[in-house]
Amino acid sequence: MGAIVIRRYGKAVQNQRYVLRPGAYAILPRGTEVLLTHQAAPFWEYQLPGGGIDPGESPISALHREVSEETGWSIATPRRIGAFRRFTYMPEYEIWAEKLCHVFVAHPVRAHGPPREIGHTAVWASASVVAKILHDDGGREFFLKSQVLRKILPKIPHHTPAKQLKYRQGKAGRPQI
Repeated sequence: MGAIVIRRYGKAVQNQRYVLRPGAYAILPRGTEVLLTHQAAPFWEYQLPGGGIDPGESPISALHREVSEETGWSIATPRRIGAFRRFTYMPEYEIWAEKLCHVFVAHPVRAHGPPREIGHTAVWASASVVAKILHDDGGREFFLKSQVLRKILPKIPHHTPAKQLKYRQGKAGRPQI
């Protein structure tokens, strides 16, 4: 029987030791929009909400916790759609990480307040621009291949070029693209 291959993103630096860092990330569609998190530091970037799985924690528990911390939203019915590996330096932890990213599709249910994680903002983005603004290649590829995109993209009247993105107030007073 052959080995299972998980797609890898980011180049591993030669002779660099990496710490395995499993994580859980969510694609969160609602209508024709997707809930993302904007992280202001250490780098300015849009991300799928999610993060590290703590020792003894299940991927589903980590997903609920991380989405809540980064967006202020609760979620329901998460469904795992795959995984990818990402090699990166994590300055906030001062480690070189091999991130094993488990990707889920879930439904955002309710905003219960602002994100608790400092430097994060919940952002509703039109599905037509999500792939253009997501920071990491693995998250972007899963979004593009997901059934979510196939279901909601035909409902969008037009595609907005990334250079024409403008912010406006979104649901629950959050910035929106």
